[in-house]
Amino acid sequence: MQAEPAQPAFAAIRQFITRLHFYVGLFVGPFLLVAAITGTLYVLTPPIENLLYRDQLVARTTGPERPLSEQIAAARASIGEAPRLFAVRPATAPGLTTRVMFTQPDLGESETRTVFVDPASLAVQGELITYGTSGILPFRITLDYLHRNLLLGDIGRHYSELAASWLWFSILGGLLLWYWQRSVTRPKGAKVSSWQRSRRLHTLIGLWTALGLLFLSATGLTWSRWAGGNIDTFRNEVGWITPAITTALNPQAAAPVLGEHAAHGMGGAVDTAPPVSEQDMVARFDGVVASARAAGIDSPMIEIRPPRTVGQAFRVSEYDRSWPTQVDTIAVDPADYKVTSRADFETFPIVAKLIRWGIDAHMGVLFGVANQALMAALGIALTAMIVYGYRMWWLRRPAPGTSARTLIRSFSYLPPVAKITALAVALVFGIALPVMGASLLVFLLIDFFRAALAEMMAAEQRNMPPGMR
Repeated sequence: MQAEPAQPAFAAIRQFITRLHFYVGLFVGPFLLVAAITGTLYVLTPPIENLLYRDQLVARTTGPERPLSEQIAAARASIGEAPRLFAVRPATAPGLTTRVMFTQPDLGESETRTVFVDPASLAVQGELITYGTSGILPFRITLDYLHRNLLLGDIGRHYSELAASWLWFSILGGLLLWYWQRSVTRPKGAKVSSWQRSRRLHTLIGLWTALGLLFLSATGLTWSRWAGGNIDTFRNEVGWITPAITTALNPQAAAPVLGEHAAHGMGGAVDTAPPVSEQDMVARFDGVVASARAAGIDSPMIEIRPPRTVGQAFRVSEYDRSWPTQVDTIAVDPADYKVTSRADFETFPIVAKLIRWGIDAHMGVLFGVANQALMAALGIALTAMIVYGYRMWWLRRPAPGTSARTLIRSFSYLPPVAKITALAVALVFGIALPVMGASLLVFLLIDFFRAALAEMMAAEQRNMPPGMR
């Protein structure tokens, strides 16, 4: 391969950033596109969900609500004895149904089999699988799984983490390239090519949505598997933890330390104490709710989880994540209805609050319809920006046999200090964001084969007789 002349430091750095931005767009673009489309659909579906499942959500009769114990008994009679009672969400307003939630072995993580009970007549209005703290229903569960893991389980979660890991870099790199190009002017009367038009639209969308897309990237990472775990570890080490209650009635039991990941699952340590009687616990639900109301749990959106074993308390938690956020949680002793532990949102560290608000805004629930519209707009904008990016590449794709403009070659032009800096940054982010680091190695592997293939094709052309070139 013929040696090329050294480039000035600034030009080399600019070329390297350009090439890396191109690689991220080319190889990560499809994953970002899927995340943008599925995320947009997800935030737009609450009204559709309310319409689809109206028969389960809206009570068919009106009148005074019957005790929760009777509503749970009606749900139990409908579902049978096998599923385990997990939690109850009382009707949040007159005319709506109560959710009695059960678990069973064949359900996925954070899924419950929910029976919808008319609180006035005790009539069962159906069963549905619900998911997570937000209690989403089957239609949105499918979209959530598509957005999170492409319906591929744990393996599929790498796709969304890959998208979130590179989105922030792509946006910052694009802003840097725009800053370097902003002084370039087009001569008057010059014809605007399709490539220039696509680049202009790609750039304008990026400029207008940069802050929002950086927000989506940051909040998406807090929810991811590997990067999210590192974030939780860092928060625990510096004391930015989300306070949590303990349901253990032993005064010496310490409250667990939880990150945002804890809300996703319903598992935990294996209980070794004797199980409690469900019938006995069901009879105490109304007293527990009364105690919780007296203790300041005033949101209409509450969830009550009974103890599983002797020596545990009821868990009563608010789940209203709109503004103002109501997510206080308390533990109530089933023997005397005294509050034994509590975690109030107002006492959360500011970082824990910001993460809570960030995730809720990402999901489109913090500010209601306005939040949904903003997230949908960001998703549509990101989709359009990716499409224009691919159009730019297609219009200027290299002809077969031309020299490959590779990332490795661009890196070789960097001055020594820039090379060391780039390697150090790659190492730090590769450790903090493992999927980003692994994908960067894949980029380099593809880069190597692209260069080798281009060189081989160029050598073949050089060796051809002049008339056949």
